[in-house]
Order: sequence, then C-alpha cells, then structure tokens
Amino acid sequence: MLDGLKNAARKASGDHTLRGLLIDCKRLLSERGEANSVTIARDLVTRFAALPEDQQGTFFERLSRDFSPDPQAVLQSAQAYADEPNASNLVRLTHLAEPPRQELLRRINRLPGGTSSIVAMRRALLGRVARQPELQALEADFLHLLSSWFNPGFLQLQRVDWNSPAQLLEQIIHHEAVHEIDGWDDLRRRLQPDRRCFAFFHPQLPDEPLIFVEVALLPAMPASIAPLIDKRAEPSRPNQFKVAAFYSISNCQPGLKGVSLGNFLIKRVAEELKREMPQLKTFCTLSPIPGFARWLRAGAVCEGLPKARAERLDAARAVVLKACGEDLDRIASVTALRALPADAMQALTRLAAFYLGVHAAANGGDPVARFHLDNGARLERLNPLADLSAKGVKQSFGMMVNYLYDLQKVEMHHEQFTHGEVAQSRALASML
Repeated sequence: MLDGLKNAARKASGDHTLRGLLIDCKRLLSERGEANSVTIARDLVTRFAALPEDQQGTFFERLSRDFSPDPQAVLQSAQAYADEPNASNLVRLTHLAEPPRQELLRRINRLPGGTSSIVAMRRALLGRVARQPELQALEADFLHLLSSWFNPGFLQLQRVDWNSPAQLLEQIIHHEAVHEIDGWDDLRRRLQPDRRCFAFFHPQLPDEPLIFVEVALLPAMPASIAPLIDKRAEPSRPNQFKVAAFYSISNCQPGLKGVSLGNFLIKRVAEELKREMPQLKTFCTLSPIPGFARWLRAGAVCEGLPKARAERLDAARAVVLKACGEDLDRIASVTALRALPADAMQALTRLAAFYLGVHAAANGGDPVARFHLDNGARLERLNPLADLSAKGVKQSFGMMVNYLYDLQKVEMHHEQFTHGEVAQSRALASML
C-alpha cells in the first residue's frame, strides 16, 4: 500500500510538472521580451529535466500534436501560392508550414546552456521514435535545427594530446567506441608522437568533444589492429611517417546522431596532417566490418548480381561452409580462424569483397562501409586475421578493411557512391 501511495504521489508530481512545462512552452512562444524569455526558457529546461521518463514521452507527444502547423492555414496558403507563385505568397507559405516547435527550440537555444539542453532532449526523443512513429516529424525538426547549428563552419578542430585537460582525456577514454582504451597507460601510448587524436568542438559546448578520431603515423598501410593499439609498442621515428591511418572514430554525443560530423572531421584532419607533414603520401583507414558475420550467417545475399558473379559468391560460401562443417559458429574463434585452410580463408576474403563491394551500396549495408564510401573513400584492401579480439571475431571473423582517402578524388568517389557504385581497387574488384 505504501508503494502504491508513493507511485500515486510521483505520478501527481509528474503531471503537475508536465502541465507547467507545457504552459512554459506556450509562454515562451508568445513572449517578446528577451529577459523574460531567458527566465521562461530556464524554467522550461529545468521542468523537462525533472520529468519522469514516461512523462517525457507524453511531453513529446504533446509537442508533436499541439505545436504543429495549422493544416487549413497551410492548405490555403499553398493554394494561394499555386494560383500566384510570387515571393510574398512563398514567404507566407514557408512561414505557416514551419512547425511552431522549431521556433520554440530556437528560443530555448538562446538560453546559456540551451544548446546542450536541446541535445539532451533529442537523446531522450531518439529512444522513443522507433516505438512511437508519430514522433518522426518532431525528430525531423530536431535534426533539421541541429544540423544547421552544428554545420562544419561552427565546429572547431582541436588536437588532443597528453597535455590536454584531464577532464577531456577522461572523456576520450570513456567515449572510445571502436577499440577500448585500457586505462591511462594505453591512452598515453595513443597520444605519443607517432599517434594523433583530433576532436571537433562546438562553441556552445566548449568542454565536450562531439566526435574524435585517432590516427597512426606509419611507414606503410596497416594490415592488423594489434600493433596500432599495443601500449608497449615503441614509437616510430618521424622519418618513417609515410602513411596516416585512421583507426578509430567515436561519437561522444548520442543526441547528435545523424548530424554529419565524422565525414568533415576526417577530411579536415587529413588536410591538417598534410600541412604539418608534407611527406605523408597515403591517407587510409583500418576499419572494422561490423555486419559481415551477420550477413554471412543470413545467407550472404547480394541482390541483382550477374549470373557469373552470383555463381562465384555461392562457390565461395560453399567452400567456407564445407571448412566449418556447415556451422559458421565453429570458426568464430581465434584458433579456428588460424587453422582455416588457405582455400577457405581465400573464400572468406572473397565473401568480404562481395559484402563491401556490392552489398554496402544497398539499403541496410554495413554502416562503417557506407560512412567511408559515402565520404569519398575507396575500398582498397581486405586484411584477414586483422582483428582477433573477441568483438572482431564475433562481428567479422577477424576481417578488417583499408579504405583509401585520395584527397584529389574524394568528391568523385562520393558521387559514384550516391549512384550505387562502390569505388574500389583493382585487386578487390577482381575478386567479384
């Protein structure tokens, strides 16, 4: 009974906070004075932060329903523009078609710390959109505004090194999403002279990295990840730096999902490194292939292949299945992968070439591949047994890939990818 009373009290408190929050939203939209707007916006943000999770969902539903454009006004304005497509009618139509909640978010953004609050709101919203499709228009508004506020012109590139503030270094350790950083010694090695780490910052979030990339300076294109993240490895000498290999890129702000940051970061870093070290000739990645094993287990389907290619794909899959007794789980270990016969490893590599060279361009293709290929990189080389961590074996049977960033051709390769064509080296194209 006591728990029931507590729950009832909590719900009543949440209902009261929600009502106050919605009143604040309407007041903020109608307020003209700057000082009052800041006070109202601050109260609004505080009330939202205090909402229980279920009430946050109700708030988003009300924001979606009550702060949308007036359908009849939009229809009439659209008809007026269709009848007389002049500038005045277009301006009116554009004004009426914009959801009032976009202006609400702009006014919250004027509050000191408002940008961070909106990013936090979107993070809460993103967790609901999949199960509440009626919130998709609201999510589109958040994404539209954040994409404008976080465009590359506002972002500041900063190198992270061992002398950076401890708070920033702790965030790098915490947010590393590709190759876990095993404490301070590991981080120190990743920041030594033959390594670089760069992060994007926004003026409104000066102490919070948005995204960061880790780079290894090497004599040759890397074929496995272990030497790059070995915290006991001796640093290379500067006269050996010929290749800059991007081996990890991590987002730090879940509320900015879908906002283009990483593609601009890699290109900016490549240009920065080229200015610092003109001897660098090659810019590439050593990247995971997180969807490869799942695709292979699902039957290694590539739609629309010519007959000859489809037969090569089926033959490669048959060789791998024979080597593991029709059970792919049998090769999901380091020992089993190392023991694979040469023809089976060659077939596994060919399957990876199909996965990246054909399936990547389709909807649902590998997310890392789509990121780099859409960013203008070229599919360059496959590396068997390149990631023998538990994660690497599970996701890709140890396979990794190098994407090549030819700074003179990234725009051309990007255009090719938008038309469904994957830029790739001759060696990989010959495997298809």
